[in-house]
Amino acid sequence: MLRQQLNDALKAAMLGKDTRTVSTVRLILAALKDRDIAARPRGVTEGISDDEILSMLQSMIKQRRESIALYEQGGRLELAQQEAEEITIIQRFLPVQFSAEETLAAVKDIIAEIGAQGLKDMGRTMAALKERYAGRMDFTKASAVVKQQLG
Repeated sequence: MLRQQLNDALKAAMLGKDTRTVSTVRLILAALKDRDIAARPRGVTEGISDDEILSMLQSMIKQRRESIALYEQGGRLELAQQEAEEITIIQRFLPVQFSAEETLAAVKDIIAEIGAQGLKDMGRTMAALKERYAGRMDFTKASAVVKQQLG
């Protein structure tokens, strides 16, 4: 389903002559193709799942946020703006992100469900969150919440 959305968005952007969207969606599709090829040895012949695509999109956003910080430190505001525009385009393909309250509730549910006791269970807790909420949660923020809850 996400693959079709990406292809449709590329076609619409090409027809609308929206060069930023065209280049960003092409980057997404290229990364997707790379992930599909990398998954073949694992026996995944149909391409990666939507959950893995969502995870890939999240990591692309994270990379761009890191780039924005570096560009701003270096005084390259035009490049920071370009990265911000790409984030906006990528976010179109993600489900609505959890609010801080929803993240806290999800973390508490997972901790109770797996019986996490302390910081030694942080890895298991994060793995369960990523499995269940891929693409809908900012795991950098969730990690801080997990640490607070377990610490």
